[in-house]
Order: sequence, then C-alpha cells, then structure tokens
Amino acid sequence: MESTRIPGEAKTEAWTDEQVVERVLAGETALYEVIMRRYNQRLYRVVRAILRDDGETEDVMQDAYVRAYQHLNQFAGRASFSTWLTRIAVHEALARVRRRNRNQQLDEPDFDGEPAMNHIDTSPDPEQTTSEAELRQLLEEAVLALPEQYRVVVMLRDVEELSTSETAAALEITEENVKVRLHRGRAMMRRDLFARVGETAKETFSFMGARCDRVVRRVFQRLAEIGVKDPSIM
Repeated sequence: MESTRIPGEAKTEAWTDEQVVERVLAGETALYEVIMRRYNQRLYRVVRAILRDDGETEDVMQDAYVRAYQHLNQFAGRASFSTWLTRIAVHEALARVRRRNRNQQLDEPDFDGEPAMNHIDTSPDPEQTTSEAELRQLLEEAVLALPEQYRVVVMLRDVEELSTSETAAALEITEENVKVRLHRGRAMMRRDLFARVGETAKETFSFMGARCDRVVRRVFQRLAEIGVKDPSIM
C-alpha cells in the first residue's frame, strides 16, 4: 500500500504502533494516517469477512478508525495495539450486522452441538482451476461461504496469520474456541484449497490504491466534522 503524503515516511515505517500512538496523543495528529495505512488491509479483510459487502465494509472501517481515535488515550497496552484496533473493528462490524438483522439472534451458542447452517461446497475441480486468479477467487468464495463464527476466525488465523491468542483477544473468545472454529472452518473449506493457493491467500480481499486513500481521507473528514482534534484530552 503506497503512501506519499507522510513526511519522513521511511522513519515512520520503523516506528512501532505504540510510538506512533504516543506521538498522536502528543499532538501530531496527522500521524494517525500511519496507523490507518498500516492496518487498512487487515481491517478490510476482517470486516468484509463479517459483512460480505464492500460498501458497508468501508463505512465500518471508517467508524472503527474514528472510534479508535476518540478513545486512543484509553489504550492501556494490555494487548497489542493491532489487537485492540482489530477488536474495535470487529465490534463495529457486528453492531452493523445486528442493526441489519434486528430480529435474528446472532449470539453463537456454546459448541455443545453443531449449529444449523446451509453450506455450499466450493472446493475446486483440479482440472477446471489452473490460474492463480481463479484460485484466489475460489478462496474468497470459500471463505465467504463459511458461517460467520468460522469465517472470521479463518480470516484472522489463516489469512492475517494472527496467533491463536491474538485471535482470541480480538474476538473476545477463548483460545479453545478459536481452535474449534478454525478446525471446523478449515474442514468446510477443504484443506487442499488453502494448500493450492499458498501465499496468494494474502492477495485475496485486497485493499490497495484508491480504496485505501479513500478511507484515510474520509476518516480525517469525519474527525474534522465532529470537532475531534486531540485524543489525549478526551
């Protein structure tokens, strides 16, 4: 993801998230762009895995960044900043789902039994899928076909490569639950699908160029509209 507007970009790229946050809290608010560009890809993939809608995904990303900025001084460092930010994005996405489906019970029951679901087998026919583009499309379709509780865990663990503990912290579930959901999600997708796609998995759900710029621009516009300037005094 390219960024040409941040002064001293080479230096800022070497800063940790915590160093960037410290400077934003100290008044260098423009540096919040570093955070957005650093995590636009992750938030896009995770939020889209929940919503399965590009337009809503961008809206929720903006909401998540604004909310994170407003509460930046509350980041306590108990988890990594990336986990804290991902958790905010997940909460915003799930809130959007609840508003979209007011009358549907979304809380997942304990895994005493298998939840009811309609799952379409999207595993590929080896003779019909030979190009990387086709494989990436198959991977995206396979992930999006999963029920929500599995879909998000597969995205965080297998695409974003978060650890089990990081995924559990982001979703506020137990590590054992992460393992169960990941195992079942992978089984639904057919393990060989991920093996065939390999490293191209990260290219799926891409969020490059104009989309990235648009989210950064709109977040700063939103912050200006609501009169938020310094998160250190909120």
